Parts: sequence; structure tokens; C-alpha cells
Amino acid sequence: MNKMPDINDHVTWFRNSAPYIHAHRGKTVVVLFGGEAVEQESFHHLINDIALLGSLGVRLVLVHGARPQIERQLETLNIKSKFFEGLRITTPEAILGVEQAVGQVRMTIESQLSMGLPNTPMADASVSVVSGNFVTAQPYGIREGIDYCQTGNVRKVDADAIKQQLDHGKLVLASPIGYSPTGEIFNLRAEDVATDIAIALHADKLIFVMETIGVINGDGRPLQQLNLPQAEQWFKQHGKANARLSEEDARDTQSHLDNAAHACRGGVRRVHLVSRNIDGSLLLELYTRDGVGTLVTADNYEGLRLATIRDIGGILELITPLEEQGALVKRSREQLELDIHNFTVIERDGMIVACAALFCFDIEKACELACLAVHPDYQEHGRGNELMQHIEWQARKQHMEQMFTLTTQTMHWFLERGFSEADPDELPMEKQALYNYQRNSKVLRKQLG
Repeated sequence: MNKMPDINDHVTWFRNSAPYIHAHRGKTVVVLFGGEAVEQESFHHLINDIALLGSLGVRLVLVHGARPQIERQLETLNIKSKFFEGLRITTPEAILGVEQAVGQVRMTIESQLSMGLPNTPMADASVSVVSGNFVTAQPYGIREGIDYCQTGNVRKVDADAIKQQLDHGKLVLASPIGYSPTGEIFNLRAEDVATDIAIALHADKLIFVMETIGVINGDGRPLQQLNLPQAEQWFKQHGKANARLSEEDARDTQSHLDNAAHACRGGVRRVHLVSRNIDGSLLLELYTRDGVGTLVTADNYEGLRLATIRDIGGILELITPLEEQGALVKRSREQLELDIHNFTVIERDGMIVACAALFCFDIEKACELACLAVHPDYQEHGRGNELMQHIEWQARKQHMEQMFTLTTQTMHWFLERGFSEADPDELPMEKQALYNYQRNSKVLRKQLG
């Protein structure tokens, strides 16, 4: 007997995706995928997901690669490819094969986007695709004595022409080909084209759909987020130590990360690197809070900061389950509003994932660490430690000499972090008067001086 899908799970997922549907509507997103993806049977899934993004109001620019197709076409023409430092040297003889291969890939993608087969996600979809000479190129030139011939760099992107097409509801498809003002054709790196287009458009997002398993650390675990220095140093820190990736795959990953950092410095708010090997990776990355790829951003996607009155709802949502379990003392909204200036929070993409409060008693030069809470989904990455260390820093800044905390269920966590048991009568006088003997919380103390 076939098990019926849990309709409640579907409803919950759809509701949780609603904020992201609203957030991404009307935003400009540049998506890069390689020629390898086009040849896979699963490519129609990627195309369907792209069409779905368009139907949800995302302004899309697609940039495709054509590396394997170019290789085969040059073999057919009996032209041997030459590379230097990972970059193809495009001779005048080879450029014909490049043109043919890129043109074939472009037409394949356009035909896939035009399909509206019944009983598929593309049924009744109306996707209008526009291609054009949006990129002006210049020769890569002679480097270390090597003439790269008709291999080129992006010189300029006609952002106004692309925006005009997006404004008319078109999906723009760009190929790794550029043209010079004198009529020459240049073979370009697809990721450079995608990066420069994203910068020229001031795109909200640039997404690299990778051929590898994704950006991972030396232990093979996926990296959720990188700042710019971390992105640029990934190969040095993780790539060489990672046996799961070939050297070529590792260098391709670092190349994507370098372009991601360049895009962020050029004004692109967020760059996402997702693996093509995960079915639905585009949808999962854009419409769930944590996604399935790696985010590179110059912004603080997740940040620790002092709480404001606008955080009351998020804090209540975080601490209410713990209050119901008896792990925290119940606090009313009114009390939280009075105490909000004492709270510090960690916010992740608009959601409060952790909080803690500091209450100081100046006469005794003592303070209380209170209401330390971390969302269950975010307890594995040291956020509790980060919060506690920040609260201790705040306390020392105010010349507090000792810190107390009261707990019923997490005593050992605090003991492992330098606290020791104390008696209720050792609490500051004001706190002693509020101590609930019926609750019977453990009193823990830590010297700060």
C-alpha cells in the first residue's frame, strides 16, 4: 500500500516559504550553470525550477557554459585544445568550433524553456526568452609570453538593454561569447560573464550552480556561510585537505568563490553556490531559511546585536517553548518590553535564533546572566558560547566582579564554562528577594575579576 504524503508537512513548508516568495518577487537574480548540466537527464528539472522562479516574479538572467560541447566540437574539427593556467587558448581556427558549440547549447536551452508539456511543471507556462549581444569583450592578450588569441575578457555589459528586457517580463539568456566594437568574436569564461552581468545590474543575487558536491570544509561537511576573506582563502584552508574533491574540482570551486567575493565587492548583495547534484537546489536555497548551499556575502546575514522593541515578538517565539518546559521563568510581553534594553540577540535572516539578558546590581558589583536561549535548530555552532562571552564582556565593561545565573535544566552546561554552585543567599539582595524557592533553581556563580 502506498503511503499518503503528510499533507500537513506540505502546508507547513508552503507557509514557511511565503516570506521568501514575497522577498524575492521583483528581485533580479543571475543564475550560472555549466554546459555539463545541459547534457544531463535531470536538466529538465533545473529548467522547470527556473520557470517556476519566473512565475513567482523573479527577474532572471541565465548564463550558460559550454565547456564539454566546445571540446567535442573541436575534436570533430580535428583541432586540439591548448590551455594555460586553466584557460583555453582560442586560436582563429578554434573560434569557429566555439561559435558552433555555444550556439547549439543556447538553442537547446531555449527549446527546453519553450516546452509546455501537459502533466509537467512547465504546463501552460509562458516563458519568453531573449538572447543578444549584451556583452562587449576585449582580448585577454599576451600573458607570460602566451598569446591567448580570441580568448577574451568582459569589457562592458549593456545593463540598460538587459533591464529593458527584464522590465518587459522577459527571461534573458547570455552565452559565454563577447563581441568587440571592431566585430571580433571572443570566447569568454561563463562565470566571468555571470559575475560582470550581476555587478552591472546591481543584482540582488548571483547563483552559481556547481558541478561538484558543493563548498565543503576539510571534513567534507557543507559550509553554510563564508565572509569575503574566508571565500578567498577556502582552497588554502580546505581545498588541499579535502580528498572528496579532485584538484580540478577544488580549483573550480575556488574560482567560483573568487568570483563570488568579486561580485560582493561590486555591489551584489548575496552570492549563493549550490550543487547541481541536489534535486531542487535552486528552490531549496531560495525558499528555505538555511538553504542547501553556501552563502557568500559582505553583509551580516547573521549578526549579534543589542535587542530593540521590535524584537519582542521574535524573543517570545523563541523562549515560549522553553518556558512551557520549565527551563525558563515565564516572562510576560509587558515585562519583556520593560527589560528589552538588557537583552542581546542573534538574528539570522530576520529570525531571532538566540537571546540572553544581563541584569546588573551595582552595589554588589554582581550581575545576572538570564534568559539564555538558543533555537533547537541552531544549537550546534557555538551560538550559546558566543552569547555568553558577549554578555561577560558587557559585564566586565560595567566593572562587574561576579556573574550569577539560575538554572533548572542546564546546570552542567554552565559548570563546563567556569561556573560553580552557590547558595541563594549569596545572590545580590535585590535578586534574593525575587528568588522562587518553589521553583528551586540551581544558583551558579562565576568570578569575572
